[in-house]
Amino acid sequence: MGEVDHFSAEELDQLNIIGGGKKSSKILNIFRELRTQLLKVNKRNNFVCMISSISHEGGASYVATNLASVFALDKSKTSMLIDANLYSPSLEKLIIGDAQVGITDYLSGQNLDIKDIVYATGVPRLRVVPIGGNSEGAAEYFSSDKMLSFIKEIRSRYSDRYIFIDSPPITESSEARILSEIADVVILVVPHARATYNQVESAINIVGKEKLAGLVYNN
Repeated sequence: MGEVDHFSAEELDQLNIIGGGKKSSKILNIFRELRTQLLKVNKRNNFVCMISSISHEGGASYVATNLASVFALDKSKTSMLIDANLYSPSLEKLIIGDAQVGITDYLSGQNLDIKDIVYATGVPRLRVVPIGGNSEGAAEYFSSDKMLSFIKEIRSRYSDRYIFIDSPPITESSEARILSEIADVVILVVPHARATYNQVESAINIVGKEKLAGLVYNN
């Protein structure tokens, strides 16, 4: 799949995506450090990383989008962002043009190929798989053999591709718990002043310390 038009600096600002300019250099460096730590944890192999917040509107989509974008800044890497946030999908805005179908349509048994649900974005080397229009029963879709095969295929097809899953809140969604089993590592987003110690501890226990890549505090 070829590249499409790139987002301008103004469009990146409107979409809340950090770019390479000086204006967002502090935040950009934070995400670059996250990239370094993820590569270290995974011994520089490509991986599947789920990003989930502790509570609704905690900033998981923001973190997932910018982390995938930072990986794509490296011209030796590509990244894919899968929208699995059934209750608050937001990644279609990254796609240049119309997105007709997405992950839930593919998993529901429709006669679709993987290439039919992967879209180029306005960020070079970043691809998006939107949520789609068939989200009823998504918990069963995400736990299906077809979902496992999908992840295996998109991961193995390109060794330089890093996959990020934007999921619903881990403590409030069965879908997020299913997706955490599929992922290699999980990042938990903790919204500033909106999560208790017990909520954070509960989220860590759900994910498991062996799979937890780290906590990101979002203010």
